[in-house]
Amino acid sequence: MAAKTPAKKTEQIADALHGAAIRLLRYVRKEDVASGITGAQLSVLSVLVFGGPQTLGSLAAAEQVRPPTMSQMIAALEERGLAIRRPLDRRSIEVSVTEKGRRLLEAGRRRRLARLTTALASLKAEELQCLARAAQLIIGATESTI
Repeated sequence: MAAKTPAKKTEQIADALHGAAIRLLRYVRKEDVASGITGAQLSVLSVLVFGGPQTLGSLAAAEQVRPPTMSQMIAALEERGLAIRRPLDRRSIEVSVTEKGRRLLEAGRRRRLARLTTALASLKAEELQCLARAAQLIIGATESTI
């Protein structure tokens, strides 16, 4: 049976991972300028592409903004032909991504991944394997909280 890591050490590792995750996201999001829309709008498109159509309320909750703010973001995405909304009933609106929006998000993802791939190219094979395993562990440890 493996020994349990002391709480202080676990906290230090969590702190280091948190810092690394923030640094990583800041590094790759430099590519987002090429999309021509804001980071917040890209985030909404990402929720729609990977999560499917959503109500305005669920989008606001996912993005941690108030529904009026989300409504403004969706209006901006609609103006660019990136998202559409349709009424579900008299009170609910469903938002979905358009094909143009999907292509824009996927192109941005390819740019981000290319930037990261270039950065990782200098690592040794065993270092890359370590990162791959770390990514699997992080996903496993956090998947029930998303």
